[in-house]
Amino acid sequence: MLSLYNTLTRQKEAFNPIEPGKVRMYVCGMTVYDLCHIGHARMLAAFDVIYRWLKTSGYDVTYVRNITDIEDKIIKRALERGITPDQLVAETIADMHQDAAALGLLPPTHEPRATHHVGGMIALIEKLIANGKAYAAANGDVYYAVREFEGYGKLSGRTLDKLRAGERVEVDPNKRDPLDFVLWKAAKPGEPSWDSPWGAGRPGWHIECSVMSCHHLGEHFDIHGGGEDLQFPHHENEIAQSEGAHGHQYVNYWLHNGFINVDGEKMSKSLGNFFTIRDVLQHFDGEVIRFFIVRSHYRSPVNYTDSILNDAKHGLTRLYTALRGIALPVSAGIDWNNAYAARFKAAMDDDFNSSEAVAVLFELAGEVNKSRDPQQARLLKDLAGVLGLLSRDPEAFLQGGAGEGELSAEQVEALIQARKDARAAKNWAESDRIRDELTAKGIVLEDGAGGTIWRRA
Repeated sequence: MLSLYNTLTRQKEAFNPIEPGKVRMYVCGMTVYDLCHIGHARMLAAFDVIYRWLKTSGYDVTYVRNITDIEDKIIKRALERGITPDQLVAETIADMHQDAAALGLLPPTHEPRATHHVGGMIALIEKLIANGKAYAAANGDVYYAVREFEGYGKLSGRTLDKLRAGERVEVDPNKRDPLDFVLWKAAKPGEPSWDSPWGAGRPGWHIECSVMSCHHLGEHFDIHGGGEDLQFPHHENEIAQSEGAHGHQYVNYWLHNGFINVDGEKMSKSLGNFFTIRDVLQHFDGEVIRFFIVRSHYRSPVNYTDSILNDAKHGLTRLYTALRGIALPVSAGIDWNNAYAARFKAAMDDDFNSSEAVAVLFELAGEVNKSRDPQQARLLKDLAGVLGLLSRDPEAFLQGGAGEGELSAEQVEALIQARKDARAAKNWAESDRIRDELTAKGIVLEDGAGGTIWRRA
């Protein structure tokens, strides 16, 4: 049986969906004001693996990943660039989808945008006011009254008293309590706004996800996920809003992926260690980035360096190399009674432990290298496919991806033929020179009975 670590209860639990055979899952997506960074890649790939395993396990999964397309950062960035927020949003969503494709992500079932649900947000805020959980301030803002929700802090483990003691924010005279958070922001000149019972304005960030998730999945659903940094205050506030409005449990299982650190430090623009997915794709194949992420457990912190990415590249190369030159039979589906498949399944059923699952792939690849058995190779490809890996022809991966200034496949083949001609003429010095030239340019040659094959280092 599948078990998963529930942040809400701080323990692993057996997974029992609300409706047998069906899973409803919501994951907090991007605020689209800039290119996605490598930390976003971690979240996107982690929950893509979870989505894939739930589907592989036979569940009918409804996966919702939202887009925040109205927020302070979007307004500020659009102003800086001299374009409208709508123009910035359209451009950034297109970039995000391009990055998602490079990482091999399956599209979610629904990808709602916040601006398409403002009416629902206004309705939810009205309900919270009616329930005594929110109030309209004199300045046109609407705030959630945190102390009116008894369970506040249950996800993050932070009590109100501890929060108040550690408070460092300037007191807002419009709030009844400094811990209260905004649900609706009064309009400012030049900013996008919508009409509401409290005057023109726009929604706060937290209210968006409460509305979009419940719109697509109902007021009570199975799984809510996101990055570890969203635990507090975003997800804590989602619980307060949703349960404060509806009077019952919002989500059964809360999943949070770990951070990516760069050279052991948290990624930050101020530290100069900030990398977008586009930055990394200039140097590494998208599947290498995915493999780098997938080979670690989704809850563990991951360290990012070029050397670690190179190690991931070599690891993925080993898996593709095992499939090289084998004519694979048509897949008949995975036989989960097979010893390798059973171990892979046990790992994934243990809180989506892709790290252990990848270890099984390497063991199986070792067997394929020895036996060259097409059935074992088929199993390797099918199991890896569950993680979104090894979907390409081995030659396309091993010989493709020539970067700027690197030899094309045609140039490599021409040099290999020249080397073959030199060897036929017993011109060993020229043969060695060509091999050294290829090696210097990152081309690995493997001479065998069937001739010379090559791959990029």
